[in-house]
Amino acid sequence: MSVKLLGLKIDDFSFEDAVQKALELLKEDKVSQVVTINPEMFSQAKKDSGFKKIVEEAEMVVPDGVGVKLALKLKGQNVRRIAGIDFAKRLLEESSKNGISVGIVGAKEEVITKAVKELQASIEGLNIVYYHNGYFSDDNEIYNGLKETSPRLILVAMGSPRQEEFIYNAKQALNPALMVGIGGSLDVWSGTVKRAPEIYQKLGLEWLYRTVSQPERFKRIFPTLPLFLIKALMYKE
Repeated sequence: MSVKLLGLKIDDFSFEDAVQKALELLKEDKVSQVVTINPEMFSQAKKDSGFKKIVEEAEMVVPDGVGVKLALKLKGQNVRRIAGIDFAKRLLEESSKNGISVGIVGAKEEVITKAVKELQASIEGLNIVYYHNGYFSDDNEIYNGLKETSPRLILVAMGSPRQEEFIYNAKQALNPALMVGIGGSLDVWSGTVKRAPEIYQKLGLEWLYRTVSQPERFKRIFPTLPLFLIKALMYKE
């Protein structure tokens, strides 16, 4: 099932159904893309038709940002939020259980190195066959590395819209795989950034915790979030 918000399709899954759908995509003979969408991506899609096309053609679009859930709620749609970091972690756990190889691209060198170490320590049997930091100028070099090692699950943490564009272009360059944009997840997994306490996570208020702990994020959230909610409410699908 899917719903529409500001002209873009969003999948409406429970967390478990989203995981199962992703595992089904993993088995397909193509590169599949999962977009974990937040309010800022809607703004990007409005001003960039190329980015809008990427979202429209993604095999899965899950509501990551709490702002997306709120906007849909205002329009009478009770869609469940799927936190991208939890979704990606679960896919890593499922990969370890099912012998699925993993590739990770993104973040600074010290961050991704530590994240890989922490993930392998916490998830028994996790087979990370390729990883590379997100600071490179030649995408083809990374595509070649991924093609040689052929991971079936590839997590990309380079921020939006860069990670979505990287994944979209990979559809023509890589062996079959499921590719997921995971934003700042590596910062959390490496311990570089502390994740919000569980109570904030359950209430969907991680954004508030991050804004308080990282005041520089305030300009990113406001007035973007209120304006996004107003636009969503006024938009005729």
